[in-house]
Amino acid sequence: MDEIKQLVADIKQKNLKPIYLLMGEETYYIDKLSDYIEDNVLTEEERGFNLMVLYGRDVTVEDIVGHAKRYPMMAEYQVIIVKEAQDLSRTIEKLAEYAKNPQPSTILVLNYKYKSADKRKALYKTIKKSGVVFESKKLYENQVADWIRRTLSPKSYSITPKAAQMLVEFLGNNLSKINNELEKLQIILPKETQITPEHIEENIGISKDYNNFELRKAIGARDVVKAQRIVKYFAENPKDNPMVVTVSLVFSFFSQLLQIHGLSDKNPRSVASAVKINPYFVDEYLVAVRNYPMKKVSANISILREFDVKSKGIGSNAVPQGDLLKELLVHLMF
Repeated sequence: MDEIKQLVADIKQKNLKPIYLLMGEETYYIDKLSDYIEDNVLTEEERGFNLMVLYGRDVTVEDIVGHAKRYPMMAEYQVIIVKEAQDLSRTIEKLAEYAKNPQPSTILVLNYKYKSADKRKALYKTIKKSGVVFESKKLYENQVADWIRRTLSPKSYSITPKAAQMLVEFLGNNLSKINNELEKLQIILPKETQITPEHIEENIGISKDYNNFELRKAIGARDVVKAQRIVKYFAENPKDNPMVVTVSLVFSFFSQLLQIHGLSDKNPRSVASAVKINPYFVDEYLVAVRNYPMKKVSANISILREFDVKSKGIGSNAVPQGDLLKELLVHLMF
C-alpha cells in the first residue's frame, strides 16, 4: 500500500516517468493505477488528441513504438495505455530498445496482468532504470478482511468482522470482485453505516446462516445439529456451495488447529499472530482446540485429504457431492 500511495503522490505532483510497467497476478491495483494515470496526467481538453488506449491483442510492438515516438499536440505529454499487454508476451521484449531511450514527452503504461514479466530479461531491467515497475501480488486470504476494512474506512463505512469474513469466504482474494460488491453496498447504504452480515445477505445474496464460515464454526463447536443443517443446505444448493471449496476451507481450519496445538503460549494474542487470524475469531479456534485433541485433528486432516480427492470426482463419480459432504461431516465430528 505504501508503494501505491507513493506512486499516486508522484503522479499528482507531476513527477512522471516515461514508462510504467504494471504487472502481477492481482489486477485490482494495476487497473486502479492505470485509471489514475489516464484520468490525472492530462486535462480533459488535452485527452482528445493526446490519450491513446491500445489492447495487446490488437497491436504489435512496432505499433506501440511508432505511437510512443510521436510528439504531443498542444500539451506537455501524451499518454499511451496498453491494456492486456500480456497478450504481447512473445514479442514484448522488443520494447527494450525503446525503453533504453524513451520519448520524454510520452507516458507509456503497460498493463501486464495475471503474471509478471521475466525479471531476468532486458525489458524488465531497462524499465527498472528508466521508468517504474510495479508488481501487484495477490493478498493471502487472511489479509483480505483487513484490506476490506482499510478500503471502506476513507469512504466513511465500516464492516463487522463476520461480514468481512463472509465476503472473503465467498469471493476469495479477488480484490476486483470484492471491490465491486463493496461499491454496490456503498450505493445502497448511507455513509457512516457499519456493514453487517444482514446487509451482505440482503444485497449480495450470501447467506449469513448457511455458509462455510458458519459451518467451520459449527464443526469447531461440535454443534452437530447446526453443522448438519448447513450441510443439508449445501447439498440442496450445490452450485452456490461447491464441495471442493468447502473441503479446502475446512482443511485450512484443521491445519490451523494443528498449529495452535503446537504452541506453547496459547494466549489469544499469540494465537492470532501465529495462525494469522483476526483476534475477533480466536475464541472460536480455542473452543475447537479443546473439542478436538491433536490426535483427532491429525486424523481429520487425513480424512479431508481423502475427501478432497473424492470432491474432484476421483473414485466417487456415482456419489452425489451432497452425500459425500454428509459422510465427511460424520467422519470429522465423531
